[in-house]
Amino acid sequence: MRIVRTLARGAAVFACAGLCLAAWASGSAPARAAEGEQKVWLRGAGATFPAPLYEKWSQVYGAANPQVSVTYDAVGSGEGISRFVTGSVDFGASDTRISDKEASQMSRGVVMVPATAGMIVLAYNIIGIGGDLRLPRDVYVDIFSGKITLWSDPRIQAANPDLKLPKRNIVVVARQDSSGTTHAFTSHLAAIDPNWRQGSGPSVGKRIDWLGTAMLARGNEGVSARIKISDGAIGYVEYGFARRLGLPVASLQNKAGTFVHPVEMAGQAALAAAAARPTEQERFVVSDPDGVDAYPIVTYSWLLLYGKYDNAALGARMVGFTGWGLAEGQRYAQELGYLPLPQAAVEQGNRVLASVRY
Repeated sequence: MRIVRTLARGAAVFACAGLCLAAWASGSAPARAAEGEQKVWLRGAGATFPAPLYEKWSQVYGAANPQVSVTYDAVGSGEGISRFVTGSVDFGASDTRISDKEASQMSRGVVMVPATAGMIVLAYNIIGIGGDLRLPRDVYVDIFSGKITLWSDPRIQAANPDLKLPKRNIVVVARQDSSGTTHAFTSHLAAIDPNWRQGSGPSVGKRIDWLGTAMLARGNEGVSARIKISDGAIGYVEYGFARRLGLPVASLQNKAGTFVHPVEMAGQAALAAAAARPTEQERFVVSDPDGVDAYPIVTYSWLLLYGKYDNAALGARMVGFTGWGLAEGQRYAQELGYLPLPQAAVEQGNRVLASVRY
């Protein structure tokens, strides 16, 4: 089992032979497929946000199920959905739900399974400020809309009286590719400031015109790497990517007015607040969560499966792999910086997974 992840900078691509890595890590030889058992390859593509988790899943699942091989191209949610719609992959992955228009183009139907969740953080690189950055809601909206352009802006300084903020240009780093992370982030900005959608900001979507003010990079990896090498930079990435590069991340003011750092308990508080909403659809929208302890920018990430697989063996293995991810696979979320799914989300995933035909 292997994962192919598309890196943000340049055209470098690497293949991860998950089965071999799992065997190496455990110090034992991998299990062998039963003689005569049909080998099945599952091909997927989509979001960079959950790619490290899917890589881990592939390694662990492959060690126990050598008759299954999974290939996943981390190309961004938009490209992943496009490949899924055209039928060139067996599953897709996206940080945003597939649209009704996209779903209507698939004769085999589509099933959306919540696979994981995570926090979108504002990672930054400001040399010599002497402490952790706090950003009020209206301030980080105006940073990304281009209204605040200097780190020494009085509104930033007022929220950070103990920091030595330089008179230095703010360098916004954003996604170049069609991205579910961008959609989740801009949906949050629109939720906390209606003007964002109405003209003061670059709007909401998977691909945004950042008004020529931003440095652009591909994938969560590319944005993180660009921040790492750019003094004065700030950008939005999934928490685990910032953590792996050692990037500082801002404490953000939530709906209740509390400044919250992106720790697991704060992300779980956001998911719990959404889970308490009355309708099923509302429970999976976490654009601006309630709660004093809730981290404000959290999103689910989805696996997209066809409603019907013509190849019965492939369909059975696809359902098996996804079901394993909803159960055993959740234990690997925390170590990689993701949020384990709430029980209600796991139950929802299993319900829709049971509807897949093959």
